[in-house]
Amino acid sequence: MDLTLQKAKEINEGHVTEESLILHSLNVCYAMAGMAKHFGEDEDHWMGVGYLHDYDYQEYPEEHLQHTKEPLLEAGVSDEDVRAILSHGYGIVCDVEPVTNMEKSLFTVDELTGIIQACARMRPNGLTDLEVKSFMKKFKDKKFAAKCDRDTIKKGCEMLGMEVREVAEICIEGMRPHAEELGLLGTEH
Repeated sequence: MDLTLQKAKEINEGHVTEESLILHSLNVCYAMAGMAKHFGEDEDHWMGVGYLHDYDYQEYPEEHLQHTKEPLLEAGVSDEDVRAILSHGYGIVCDVEPVTNMEKSLFTVDELTGIIQACARMRPNGLTDLEVKSFMKKFKDKKFAAKCDRDTIKKGCEMLGMEVREVAEICIEGMRPHAEELGLLGTEH
């Protein structure tokens, strides 16, 4: 089965119901669309992988990714896509090393989107006019969105052979058209 965003939403239904987790899944999925576009890959496919990446987190937060592989394979998700999902926990909760551009992208954008989201929430126009320069100021401030692991982001960018600002710009552009759905239109809306 070719994973699409629609199929990912069907698979996640009933497993990911907390609003904050659904929002995070959407942020990651739209950032992955930006990365897919950058690499000339299938955006809908990468969005599906991004949307499904925290499939077991709500039910098993202390055992994240340990309850992902079998259920997703049974749901018809390919080995390749399951591996990509598992790889976002590399060095944190598992030892599946990201090797493809999709895997490296997911590993990187998972944490990166948290900082983008936090930046956009503070701005009058949210994500609609967020520039990478503003993002980088907040990225360098370790107290801002402190739960977002900057070392993981840097490690992912190194794997991709890209600068943080370059990946952030791609993710912002991927997320921007969905600002309203993401609740990131800003403080004035």
